[in-house]
Amino acid sequence: MRQRFVDTLDFWRYLLERFLADRGPQSAAALTYTTLFAVVPMMTLTFVVLSVVPEFQGMGEQIQGFIFRNFVPSSGAMLQDYLKTFIEQARHLTWVGVGLLMVTAFLMLMTIEHTFNAIWRVRQPRRGLSSFLLHWAILSLGPLLLGTGFALSTYISSLALISDPYALAGARLLLNFMPLAFSAAAFTLLYAAVPNTAVPLRHALQGGLFAAVLFEAAKMLFGLYVSLFPTYQLIYGAFATVPLFLLWIYLSWMIVLLGAELVCNLSAVRRWRRNPLPHLLVLLGVLRVFHQRQQSGQAVGQADMQRAGWSLPDALWDEILDFLEHEQLVCRTSDGGWVLCRDLNRYSLELLLSRSPWPLPHLDQLPERLDEPWFPALRSALERLQRERAALFGESLAHWLQPPVPAP
Repeated sequence: MRQRFVDTLDFWRYLLERFLADRGPQSAAALTYTTLFAVVPMMTLTFVVLSVVPEFQGMGEQIQGFIFRNFVPSSGAMLQDYLKTFIEQARHLTWVGVGLLMVTAFLMLMTIEHTFNAIWRVRQPRRGLSSFLLHWAILSLGPLLLGTGFALSTYISSLALISDPYALAGARLLLNFMPLAFSAAAFTLLYAAVPNTAVPLRHALQGGLFAAVLFEAAKMLFGLYVSLFPTYQLIYGAFATVPLFLLWIYLSWMIVLLGAELVCNLSAVRRWRRNPLPHLLVLLGVLRVFHQRQQSGQAVGQADMQRAGWSLPDALWDEILDFLEHEQLVCRTSDGGWVLCRDLNRYSLELLLSRSPWPLPHLDQLPERLDEPWFPALRSALERLQRERAALFGESLAHWLQPPVPAP
């Protein structure tokens, strides 16, 4: 139990470090700015898609009201009227205007994909047809799925079993959890489909549930703050809705990105644990794996390092790769792996040590045993180096600083 508790604390500490290292607050601010321009185009396109299906006629306004009642704090009532006015005006646009709305929506989806790819360390985003199909599916199928789910929930709530005064309490309770279920489903789909990499569905579901619960808690706290501390109305007056809406969007994106970090790191089995070995030993272990796989013409990935016995945290793996790439020792392949691009027979260990940003480890920092062929020789060399260093520099500092005694 103690080890599990320590592992849990280490995991959430590492998750927070990754969130800050990936510039989560800055990315949330950028997405807030993009959302401010894309919210009207997204809603307009949603209504246009729903109007194509006769069964969904008039469903757009109901969905909009449902979203603002359940997913936006109480301060969004006035903003809903503003957005409804904007959307009504946008419906009279020409095809050129509709095309510009679609471009704005596409740019927002591309920004979200770019941010998610940065979290998953994906260096090659979707391009061409695959990117277009993904964004088009979100813009076209998303509203249809939302309309279907909303129509189904409306049908269920209209059943006599629920609408009757003597309805089962469990049925009404189930309807109260529908906003949470909608949020969890939306976040799960977002985490599973947007990153340009394979995301396990169970991890996306866990992250979706985490983000949905955090989203509901933030909505309650935000509404409580608005009701208990109305100072902002004295400062902004009628304009108070806008900064509150921007703040809510920013908090929402912070929750979404934190959930993305959780999903990403659930796939990193034990990679979040601190590595107790000195960085130089890890560097030599990584180079040994690169050299060994080069003999068979194979590339190296982080999963290959884990199978070779080096389960590295993402931050350390990226740090080592940056150094090796700067030294032109490794380079990236077209499929995302890494290979040696320099003959190690012409690159000495002394040169590696002189250019390494990490200091030589002390003997006390070395493990008693390490299953690497180079470790015994390195340990012996470090012991010899320490003895010679002690012999050369063992005198006191006062002895070194005092002026030399003149010869008689």
